[in-house]
Amino acid sequence: MSEVFYEYGWVLYLLQLFFMLVVGIYFWNLLKNQQTKKVSVYRESDKESLKLRQMRSICLSEPLSSLSRPAAFDDVVGQQEGIELLKAAICGPNPQHVILYGAPGIGKTAAARLVLQEACNSGQSPFKHGAAFVEVDATICRWDERNIADPLLGSVHDPIYQGAGAMGNAGIPQPKPGACTRAHGGILFIDEIGELHPLQLNKLLKVLEDRRVILESSYYNEYDRNTPGHIHDIFKNGLPADFRLIGATTRMPQELPPALRSRCMEIYFKPLNKEHIKEIARRAVAKIDYALSDEVLEEICRFAGNGREAVNMVQLAAGIAQIEERGEITRDILQKVINNGRYSPRPEYVLKPAPQVGTVNGLAVSGAGEGMMLEVEAVVQPAAKGQGSYKLSGVIEEEQMGGSDHSYRRKSMARSAADAVLTVLNHHLDLSLKDYDLHLNFPGGMPVDGPSAGIAMAAAVYSAVKGCRVDHLLAMTGELTVHGQVKAVGGVINKIEAARRAGIRRVLIPAENYGQMELNYSEIEICPVRDIDDVLKYALV
Repeated sequence: MSEVFYEYGWVLYLLQLFFMLVVGIYFWNLLKNQQTKKVSVYRESDKESLKLRQMRSICLSEPLSSLSRPAAFDDVVGQQEGIELLKAAICGPNPQHVILYGAPGIGKTAAARLVLQEACNSGQSPFKHGAAFVEVDATICRWDERNIADPLLGSVHDPIYQGAGAMGNAGIPQPKPGACTRAHGGILFIDEIGELHPLQLNKLLKVLEDRRVILESSYYNEYDRNTPGHIHDIFKNGLPADFRLIGATTRMPQELPPALRSRCMEIYFKPLNKEHIKEIARRAVAKIDYALSDEVLEEICRFAGNGREAVNMVQLAAGIAQIEERGEITRDILQKVINNGRYSPRPEYVLKPAPQVGTVNGLAVSGAGEGMMLEVEAVVQPAAKGQGSYKLSGVIEEEQMGGSDHSYRRKSMARSAADAVLTVLNHHLDLSLKDYDLHLNFPGGMPVDGPSAGIAMAAAVYSAVKGCRVDHLLAMTGELTVHGQVKAVGGVINKIEAARRAGIRRVLIPAENYGQMELNYSEIEICPVRDIDDVLKYALV
């Protein structure tokens, strides 16, 4: 037996030696490949780091829009009242959630940034120094129905998703915090908050109530001992999200969900007038050290609709002046900018020089909540008895109501208001409009909708039929019922401001509105009206 073992032992020894060599070569190649990969990774990392440093060493000059960005509240032009209310909402011991309304380019975002600095410096505010200001644009904050990624609220990276890493390979879901958690202890600013997806908005409202973000995953098992403790903690107690929301929107308040509005203070930022835009343009010119005449400054104010447009016009004009080696922005340079940018003049309402027949100054509110003057004109011609007709132009004919799941079309409210006006004039004032061909028009190129022009239409038609003139320094707003009563309307404060800017001396508003608010104007007379008789008493000359 020993002889057999001795005879074949050297064969077993050779086999063992062979397998040891194979295993050694395998591990040697494995180690070598690992080292090669590590060297390649380091080499690639060094290359990318060098590229990154080279990119960071390139720095262009700061654009004028950034140079002109307000660094203090005094730099936010024309919004003193809104800033005062914003400070009251954020800088006190109990800061509130806020929605800022107003047109684009008037300082909403800048004021939101500055108010956090003010709050941190306040001894009463709970905000600490270094509190986060997280800015999110709702128009690009996508909503993923699969809940794979939610940059606003946060999401869970489940093991099945690519790039789940070592924890994912172990079957562990990994929570990913969103903007709500990153804003913990500070301000979450959502620009154009009205553009958020409805489901996203409903979840945000829940976060505002609970001050935490609750995440869910079908892969989470609370009894799994392999899951790290912090992940158990997140799924049980949620991610912290104790912040204050500042939402900015160019929409009207009634276009936002009532549930959001009920949780927030509402602050309105006024549209900028010509003097405000002139001040913004003057400061922008001072930043780039260029000369600018008052005549050119007036021209900028005539075409710039907001502060951002004024700064852009100044920057482009300065660029042309630099190319042409001029030290001054002249009118011909600015004209090139205006022509190329297809800018339109700011709409300015021009009052009639004297009382007119069939022409009334109405009041309205634009989509951004800005009050505006609205001309209403009526013309009548005698027709065969009982064969008259009426035409209404300059209004929206139909409007679509409801959401995507249930929508319907209806006749516009402006046309319905005109029908009510004709009923009142026929039956209450006995004008016999069936004996006239009537044309009621809203000039200006902007389709009108809403019932608030009711009393203006009634005054214009009555004036045209009776041939009496209407006070050209008077403006009015109010809905008219078929019984001749004047009902309350919205946006009265904004409308009065528009009338004041236009040079109006007297404004008629519904008595219901007059009793609901405190109106204190020294340069303009506010007159409450209850019915059509009150309207005609004030309006007719």
